[in-house]
Amino acid sequence: MSESQGSESTQRLPVLEKAEKADEGGLGQSASAADYEPVGGESGGRFWSARRIPAALVAVLLLLVAGAFLYDIAAVRADRPAMAWRRELAAQLAERPLDDIWVLVGAGVAAALGLWLILLAATPGLRAVLTMRRTHPDVRAGLHRDAAALVLRDRAMEVSGVQSAKVRMRRSRADIRAVSHFRELDDVRADLDDTLAEAIKGLGLSRPPALSVHVRRPGRKG
Repeated sequence: MSESQGSESTQRLPVLEKAEKADEGGLGQSASAADYEPVGGESGGRFWSARRIPAALVAVLLLLVAGAFLYDIAAVRADRPAMAWRRELAAQLAERPLDDIWVLVGAGVAAALGLWLILLAATPGLRAVLTMRRTHPDVRAGLHRDAAALVLRDRAMEVSGVQSAKVRMRRSRADIRAVSHFRELDDVRADLDDTLAEAIKGLGLSRPPALSVHVRRPGRKG
């Protein structure tokens, strides 16, 4: 049986923490959690992503477009001719029918971008972070799925007969595929079920994922 790696990896887990209230000294949330906003209150809901990159891109785009229009309008008010691009745009909008292919393409792109922005605004994001049970009213914590998968893999490797194990951690299910080179497969599977069920409880997740265990023999070499 391969040697477990849990002695080092299971002691320091990348946990995100957030203080929802200022402490007595007036300190706010910790720097490690500054990019996350929890949702769901006491029920242990998911964390919301700050989504700074999409917000910055939209802000820069709107700033450039608005600045160009304001500059052109100010130039016209100062008795200067309108910029060529605005004259061309106005002419195209006045002459092209609504069923023109480029009008339909532009409308489709604008609608797709709008739906994308609505989706970003209405969904939490951060699917790689699993919320943990709240043990203190002022603290929220989350565990990365990769770290949770590593813990389950280490625990699976501790089971007698397991030669290797792969863990795929999802939000609602943990898929474990193990290779056993000795012992009966049913016995190994039963031990894995018990060990991994206990390991999932030890993760302290607010919504423990369902467990799916598959055990097989190693393939033939050559």
